[in-house]
Amino acid sequence: MNTPILPPIPTQALTPSRRSFLKTGAAAATGFTLGFHLPAMAQKAGPAPSDAVDINAWIRITPDNQVVCEVARAEMGQGTSTSLPMMLAEELECQWADVRMEFASVSEHIARNKVYVTFATGGSRGTRDSQAVMRKAGAVAREMLKAAAAQQWGVPITEVVAKAGHVSHPASQRKLSYGALAAQAARQPMPESVKLKAPSEWSLIGKPIPRLDIPAKVNGSAVFGIDVRLPGMLYAAIVQCPVFGGAPASVDDGAVKNRRGVKKVVTGPDFVAVVADNWWRAQQAAKALKVSWDYKGQDKLDDAAVRKLLEAGTQAARPLRQEGDFAKAQTEVGAGKVVEAEYFVPYLSHFTLEPQNCTSLLQGDTLGVWAPTQNAEATLAVAAKTAGLPVQKVKVHRPYLGGGFGRRGGFQDFVRQSVQIAQALPGVPVKLLWSREEDMQHDFYRPAALYRQRAVLDAGGQLVAWQALLASQSIVAAIRPEALKNGQDFQAGESFHDMPYRVPALDVRHGLCDINVPVGFWRSVFHSQNPFARECFLDEVLAAAGKDPLQGRLDLLPPDSRDRKVLQAVASAANWGQPLPKGRVQGLAVQDAYGSYAAAVVELSVSAQKVVTVHKVWVAVDPGHVANIDSARAQIEGNVIYALTTMFMSEINLRDGRVQQSNLPDYPLLQLRQTPQITSVLVPTGGEVWGGMGEPPYAPMTAAVANAMAKATGERLRQTPFSHAGYGLA
Repeated sequence: MNTPILPPIPTQALTPSRRSFLKTGAAAATGFTLGFHLPAMAQKAGPAPSDAVDINAWIRITPDNQVVCEVARAEMGQGTSTSLPMMLAEELECQWADVRMEFASVSEHIARNKVYVTFATGGSRGTRDSQAVMRKAGAVAREMLKAAAAQQWGVPITEVVAKAGHVSHPASQRKLSYGALAAQAARQPMPESVKLKAPSEWSLIGKPIPRLDIPAKVNGSAVFGIDVRLPGMLYAAIVQCPVFGGAPASVDDGAVKNRRGVKKVVTGPDFVAVVADNWWRAQQAAKALKVSWDYKGQDKLDDAAVRKLLEAGTQAARPLRQEGDFAKAQTEVGAGKVVEAEYFVPYLSHFTLEPQNCTSLLQGDTLGVWAPTQNAEATLAVAAKTAGLPVQKVKVHRPYLGGGFGRRGGFQDFVRQSVQIAQALPGVPVKLLWSREEDMQHDFYRPAALYRQRAVLDAGGQLVAWQALLASQSIVAAIRPEALKNGQDFQAGESFHDMPYRVPALDVRHGLCDINVPVGFWRSVFHSQNPFARECFLDEVLAAAGKDPLQGRLDLLPPDSRDRKVLQAVASAANWGQPLPKGRVQGLAVQDAYGSYAAAVVELSVSAQKVVTVHKVWVAVDPGHVANIDSARAQIEGNVIYALTTMFMSEINLRDGRVQQSNLPDYPLLQLRQTPQITSVLVPTGGEVWGGMGEPPYAPMTAAVANAMAKATGERLRQTPFSHAGYGLA
């Protein structure tokens, strides 16, 4: 189907793929599988724009040698829309200056039997899970272009060379551009196998390549979800039940329905929306609505109740990993020591720069949706289900995301609401935009968690036993209950049940807690909080044993551990153990996450008034391979800033079942003047491993700061934000 898309500023960011759906049976039979579906040239329903030719699903080449790369993953600032074209261009052997990208169409993805593998972007999987597909796509297209040239010249393919966007025949000094060969190449049979370059041959991968999305974002032409404009568009503002799980019982719209610009009041299962001719009018009217809510008995929850439920969770915790005999180690401690501590982290909001929004247009039996989404497949499924339409009747358009951090992935509440509102105004495009307050108070939060730990040191100061009792809600239980193993959520115990340290007796348990707070994936998920408890407690244990935090960790790690490599790299970069300026101290931590290993050293000072100045931060990451050095460094810097914000300033509090925070005054962000000098240390090990970069740098940060503060003040901080102990950033 075709739905109108008429943004005021033409931009490739908002334009769907220009291929039409495959006609029934057309071209699908000519595809060849190389561990993934790679169909040949699609038949067009009309003339191809600019006479561009599809070599395969990912690559379109124009006569003037422009290479358009289709990107299925979402771009929310992490650089995926550049790193994936880099993978393709590396094997295609084209010139980088000729490459541009477009977001792939999820509708075409469905029509082509899920040709793009997945549109989900999260868990630092954007590049690492797509790099092989993109490299193969580029290599296949390269060989087809070579075959076309060899056929045209009547020479063996082994005599032709593809380089810099051209195929040449050195023996006869003939040369043709990819653009001149594209049409003939698209008709070539798919090669049964292709050889990918060795890392030593890479000319793009691993280099600092400027991101393709930056110019449009700087000059303002990039279209985010909040920027979408359609002819005749109306705007919707929303109010939702302040208590999780509640619903509107009655709505009195008498005071607003006759206001200037107000077109309609729509009552949904969990919201009330006002639709008007501009958002300000809709929002002011929404505030004036008189809504009676059915709290469904959930209006008593507060912070104290959450803490009690978590405490009960630790008492009922079930084993995730048990090695050796912890109970025996406790009884045989003798002249050794027992170290005990309890750590706690609160709920956190995603607080994306762009509040949740979605534009929908229902026209007869077709639906158009413009959504800033981390998972366009999930958006398509939710939109179709909500409208009661087959997915073939729904078109999802993909603008840029003003931040995601997990909020715009599996939970598509903003899409469902947008479609429900559009159903009340058929034939009219309606943009739903949440206020910042609605966004803050109706999130899927990072789970609160409690950690009770005990360690046993023998008489010689060796760590012989470690017990960790964890308690939190489960995220996967609400999304993928099949991921639970015997009722246990191993994701919630990450960094503990899979810790790399060699401890003779290890007892890790986790208690699942049923709390009426919606929880969801949040940047680095449990790796954002569990390393705080693990690495800070380990510092306590090493201090009790009189050991240096770095050497103590190295003594516990296997000789070939990648944790060891990044620890040594970051310690070397920060000159760990060397004299520091007066008043300054350093702390460190290490944690693996999403296929990568990260370690941090933080240098800070603390005044007598508990004002903390973070002077320098070093973060070392081993992701196996680095796709784009420029993006990798940006990701490290972004993680450091995000982590400093949350550890000093952020928490979500509950009273009477309601979130108390609402906006920047009570949920502030790190300011530029508070941002330290950040040094990125990239130490890729290579091999077959591709790790993530969007989240791993966060993992060691909170613990590294807390360990440094303990060294500076003698006070162990076991709860975030550190403002609870009176500490604030300079």
